[in-house]
This record gives sequence, C-alpha cells and structure tokens, in this order.
Amino acid sequence: MKYLLIVPDGMADEPLAELDGATPLQVAGTPNMDALASRGTVGTVKVTPPDMYPGSDVANMALLGYDPRSYYSGRGPIEAAAMGISLDTRDVAFRCSLVATDGERLLDYSAGHITTEDARPLVLLAAEKLGTRSLHLYPGVSYRHILIWNDGPVDLLTHAPHENMGRALSEILPSGDGESLLRRFIWDSLELLDNHPFNRRRRDEGLPPANMLWPWGQGRAVSLPSFFSLHGVTGAAIAGVDVVRGLGRIVGLEVPIVPGATGYLDTDYGAKARAALEAFTRHAFVWVHIEAPDEAGHAGRLDQKIEAIEKIDRLVVGPLVDGLAKLDHCRILIVPDHATPVSTRKHKAMAVPFLMFDSRTERHNLIPFDERAEAEATEHESEGFKLIRRLFRE
Repeated sequence: MKYLLIVPDGMADEPLAELDGATPLQVAGTPNMDALASRGTVGTVKVTPPDMYPGSDVANMALLGYDPRSYYSGRGPIEAAAMGISLDTRDVAFRCSLVATDGERLLDYSAGHITTEDARPLVLLAAEKLGTRSLHLYPGVSYRHILIWNDGPVDLLTHAPHENMGRALSEILPSGDGESLLRRFIWDSLELLDNHPFNRRRRDEGLPPANMLWPWGQGRAVSLPSFFSLHGVTGAAIAGVDVVRGLGRIVGLEVPIVPGATGYLDTDYGAKARAALEAFTRHAFVWVHIEAPDEAGHAGRLDQKIEAIEKIDRLVVGPLVDGLAKLDHCRILIVPDHATPVSTRKHKAMAVPFLMFDSRTERHNLIPFDERAEAEATEHESEGFKLIRRLFRE
C-alpha cells in the first residue's frame, strides 16, 4: 500500500461576489480531484487548534500527526532545520524576511518576490556588517532567511510580514524581552540596504526595494518523535519551502532537492509529481506540498489562485494518480493546511475541506471537494493532528 498526502497550501477560501458567491476551488477546473471525490470521502477538518495562529508551520505539523500544542516552539527553528543550521539549547532562531519598506510602512513581505540570486549578496552583506558575537544571519531562499540569537529570549511579540502589509512599522516592531536589540537590527538593516546600488536600480525599474530585514517566528530547537515511530512507515517530503522541508527533516523524512520547486507561483508542478513517484520506489508514504495557492491569496490575485489550483489538479494530482495505479494500491489524502482568502490576503482560521480516497474501496460520493463540505458533509474532524490517522487506518 502507498500513502500520499497532498497539501495545496492556503487553497481554501471564502465565497466571493466576483464569483457569484462561489470560491476559487469551486470554480476551478479540477477533473482529477473531482474523480477522486466521486469515489472517495469528503469532509472538513479544523487543522489548527483554536488557540493557535493558523500558520503553515503549525498546520503542517498537525497534518503530519503531531499535536502542535505539545510540540510547536516557533517557525524559526523549523526553517533553520531545513537549512542544516544546528541550534544549541539556548539559541533562539528567527525567520528573517527580506522586505520592502518606505521607512514608515511595510510595503511588501517578499521584496517583490526577490530571487535567491539577488537576495543572497544583500543578506551576506548584512551578515558581515550587522552580525555580532550573539547575532548570526544565514542566507536562505528568495526573501526567506534565518537569524540566530545565541542565548536569546523567546518572550517577544513579533509579527509575520505577510499578515501586516501596509501597516506602520511602529505598530508591528518587536516588543518584549530583548526588543531594543532586535529593533536596532531592523533599523540598521534599513540604513545598510536602503541606498544600496541594487535597490537604487530596483526603484528605477519600478520594483520594490529589498531594503529591510524583519525577524519573526522565534523559537528554540524543536524535537519531534520520528514519523516512522508514529505511523510505522518511512516517507519523503516534496516541497519548495523551508518550513515544510524543515519539518520533514526533523521527523526523519527524506527531503530531496527538486529542481524547479521554487515555493512560488512559478514552481515546476510536474517536477514535484515526478519526484514524488520516484520517492515511492523507496518509501510507502510521500507528502507533496504546493505553496502556490497561498502566495496567490497573499497577493490578492483571484486569477492566479484559480490557475494554481488547476495546475495542481492537472500537473500534480493527475500524474500521481496515474503513476500510483502502476505501483500498488494507494490511499490519497488531499487537504489544504488553512485558508488564505484573496479578499483579506491573510490566513484565516476555519474548517477546510479534505478528500480521502482508497483505491481498494469503491464509494459513490456526491459531496464536492470544496468549501461546501462544511454544510453538506457528515465527516468532520475537530482536531487536525488526528486526520492523518484516517490515511493509515486499516
């Protein structure tokens, strides 16, 4: 038996007036998911505990079967694990985003989705100029980087840039234990990068500058039981974003590098499907994560969100269903980790639809795999970390 978990990040949404009250998932052309739904089970799940923010870190931890109330410590240490950064017990890891600002407001959480090639020299410069005996900056992918504070505090209030675009910086600066050092780091990064020749060119080209480093999502090293010890199978994680790759590494999944997996709208969907099928030659379980719907939601781009959903169906779900049919019987679970409504451009805590398919069991299901399942389905899971048990249930 092969087990497949597909997570279209942020795919769930709210009814939209411009779609006559429908959602992007409802109007998108998804013949492959529709076919699985007609022969499977559709329900809803509240992925994230009600007292926790519905971030991809918390939600994907839950979808792997780990109760985030017991294990979650912050996004930073998860992404540090993806980059192979070792943490001492007293180290605090922050996600450190390269953002765009006019000096007063946060303009763009991704600095215009800056490329890794363009971002790396800026972050290395900041690491050299702003690093200290206790602060260490590590370049990552695109706008996503890591700041380590040796023997640092965790009792800080920090704010995710993608949830705060357009807000005054003064309203969202870090506050709490150690705030003065982090605030100084932020303002020093602006002074260092704002007038950099690269950013002068960006402005001349009408692009947002990459002129500030923004630490958030702090936490100490996280320890989780292995995926094998929890579910009795080995597996692989196919993803382009560090938060997923980091979780995979922490729980002992194979995390191959997939050329073309960018963690953005231009990701190579087909490459992810091929990598997943190749991983199935070594493992019983594969987790495929696709970031694109979430990025479209944060951008407020309805057209891009529908396009991303359709590409997932055509280029990921379809090839994987066909490929698995040649390998073995399979169970497939498709579930977004949270909603990212294009109307608000932020994550939303709400029940999201899930689809469960077993190639050995023929069902006749009329409930569509979309947000209507909240009202129409009879299968509702109130604790997200329990959903994966259905995938492995005999």
